[in-house]
Amino acid sequence: MRHWRAAGEKIILTNGCFDLLHVGHVRYLHGAKRLGGKVVVAVNSDASTSMLKGPGRPHVPDYERAEILAALEDVDAVTVFDGLDATNLVRLLRPDIHAKGTDYTVESVPEREVVIACGGRVEIVGDPKDHSTTDLLRRTEWPKS
Repeated sequence: MRHWRAAGEKIILTNGCFDLLHVGHVRYLHGAKRLGGKVVVAVNSDASTSMLKGPGRPHVPDYERAEILAALEDVDAVTVFDGLDATNLVRLLRPDIHAKGTDYTVESVPEREVVIACGGRVEIVGDPKDHSTTDLLRRTEWPKS
């Protein structure tokens, strides 16, 4: 990331579980990219996804979720992190922009105060929260393992 900053690029951090990639994720990441910079996606680890989403989640291991996200055109880098929010990662990366989906408001983003303290700003991107992995899982019958 140092070479990006040296080249004058903005660093845009996004984060989430991304358990089963769906169109809402794609639109969210596209919205982050449209802010104009390098998009770094922080993926919740398996342990933190389970804590956030409950037993039986994630369905896809963190290293596979990271690999899938890294293959997307709008994503420039991916990291996996442990934690219920990305506060520690914000402190480490000091993004210019922390982009979150429309299930948040600028005021409700958990990392907001740290982003501002690090000199960044929060932006809400993506389409209305009409898609979620949880809803997809409720609608879809999955084989029992």
